[in-house]
This record gives sequence, structure tokens and C-alpha cells, in this order.
Amino acid sequence: MNFTKILTHWYSANKRSLPWRTTKNPYHIWLSEIIMQQTQIKQGLPYYEAFIRHFPTVFKLADADEQEVLKLWQGLGYYSRARNLHTSAKHIADELDGVFPSNYSDILKLKGVGDYTASAIASICFNESAAVVDGNVYRVLSRYFGIDTPINSSTGIKEFKALASSLLDSTNPGDYNQAVMEFGATQCKPKNPNCSVCPLKDSCMALQKGKVDALPVKLKKTKITKKHFNFLVLISADKQTLFEKRTSKGIWQNLYQFPLIESEHPIDPENFNSHTKVKHFFSGLNYEYSLYNTSELVHKLSHQHLFTRFWIIELDKLPKEGIPVAHLKTYPTPILISKFIDEFDF
Repeated sequence: MNFTKILTHWYSANKRSLPWRTTKNPYHIWLSEIIMQQTQIKQGLPYYEAFIRHFPTVFKLADADEQEVLKLWQGLGYYSRARNLHTSAKHIADELDGVFPSNYSDILKLKGVGDYTASAIASICFNESAAVVDGNVYRVLSRYFGIDTPINSSTGIKEFKALASSLLDSTNPGDYNQAVMEFGATQCKPKNPNCSVCPLKDSCMALQKGKVDALPVKLKKTKITKKHFNFLVLISADKQTLFEKRTSKGIWQNLYQFPLIESEHPIDPENFNSHTKVKHFFSGLNYEYSLYNTSELVHKLSHQHLFTRFWIIELDKLPKEGIPVAHLKTYPTPILISKFIDEFDF
């Protein structure tokens, strides 16, 4: 048996039972692939099931308000995925009469869809010979073939794509693609893989050369930046607060938050009133403040760490029109904000 046959045989006996594996409906497969990007199965599965319940067809998703989509996505992170999903649903419903693109090239044109997702949908739903390459596939191929080319280099991306394509089972590309991904997720795991029961152990180069822990090779990440976020939780006498929509480009675009003051360093509670941005924000207002969390909450994102504090500001009247605090949970928010709302006794 060769590499490809071994994996497909292993997959038939060991694959996990997942709802999107019982269908070839491209809408369902597309949803699963977008939701599972940068997400573990156990975390993403409830979201997939919720999206299928709320939006059983691409028309239902297209007709939804973006705020409804973002609220349902809340907690998954990488919110651009939800915005792109909604945009593409509208395109499919309005421009393609609800018919999902049926080949790799056309699927790739959907907003938020890259090579991996287009390959997965094309192969699983339409039996097209398009090889998937994701983190799991990089790991399996680099270890088995002993390849130390960095997987996040331009050379590595081309090399692994070509190798993955050469290994593809042209008669059943969907099952093979799912097999190699599943194998990487559950057998050839990033840490402490159980090589003793691996069906590929007799011919795995990394195992033979003692390089399992060293592969795959990845170039160092971009330096992580640190930011200090100070959220101003204003509460008026009639239980109103200010909640703002982030309109600027970024990971939290179109989500809601309390007024934010970014600072280079933590703001000392004793000097809160004298901070330039605070003085400007509360000019002419009488208020009392307290610090909700004395220690900064650290929210880690892929490229930055947010050191966050929530300042409770009590005042008779808000400086501009607000919303009832009772309505806060109806808005889509970053998980950092939603956790605070759940914990704080308004």
C-alpha cells in the first residue's frame, strides 16, 4: 500500500463523526470550512450547528442583518470571516441565483475564500482534483517526507502544494483530502503524536531520523505588539450607557464596544482625572469613577496583546444619546466586552 492508500484506508476506519461529513451540500461544506478556520472542532461545532439552524439556506444568510450574523459569530474571533461569509452569501443569492459555484476557480472568487477552502469545497462537493494544504497537511507531509523547507515561506508554500497535488487520489479527491487533514488533526498531532501506532511509521522520515518534534519548520512570527485599552463604562442615573460601533478597518470592525481610550502605559487610578484624553472626553461633566479590575486583563490576539481595564463612570446624564444597559447583550461584541457585560452587575 502506498501513502495515499494507507491514509484513505485509515480515514475510513478512524474518521470522526461530524455533521458536515454526511452531506455534499456546498453551502454546508462552505460554512464548516469557514467556521473551522483557526478554530478547534469542539469549539466550532456548536457555531456550525447554530448557523445551520438560523440560516438553513444561503438565501436566509444573505437576507440576515450583518449585526445578527456577527452576534451569532460572537466568541469565535477573526470576525472578518463572518463579514466575508455574509458578503459572499449575498453575492451567491443575488448574482448567482442561489447556485453555489461548482469549480475551484469560481469558488476562489468568493470573498474570504483562499486556496485551501476552495480546494476543499471543490474536491468534497464536486469531485475536482484540487489538493488541500492546511496546517495539518503541512505537518503530515513535512514529517513523512522529511522536508525542512519553512512552511510559511513562498518556496515552502509552492513545494508543499505541488507535493500535495502529486499525492491526490484523482478518483476520490474529497475523501483523500479529508483523510490527510483528519490524520494530521488526530494522529500526527503537533505535540506528542503516538508514533508507535501510526500506520506510516515504517516509512516516515521524521521518525527514522528523530526529527518528529523539529518538523514542520516555520519562520519566526512577526513581533507581537502590546497595547493598553481603557474602556469607559458610563452609567447614567436612568441606567443608560454609551456603546459605540467600530467602523474602522480591523479585526473588530462593525462590532460594538464601550468608549475606548488607548494609552502607551497603564493609567494610574490616582491620575485618571488628569490624563489628557480623559480630561478631553469628560470636559464640563461631573462624574465619579472606579476601576473595575485593578489588574489588567490580558487579551491575546495573533499579532497583539491587549492589556485592558474597565473604568466605571457614574454620572447624572450622558454627554450624548445612549442605550439602556439592559439592551447591551443584544449587540455583537468582541468576547472581551461580552465577558465583562456578563460579569458586571449593571
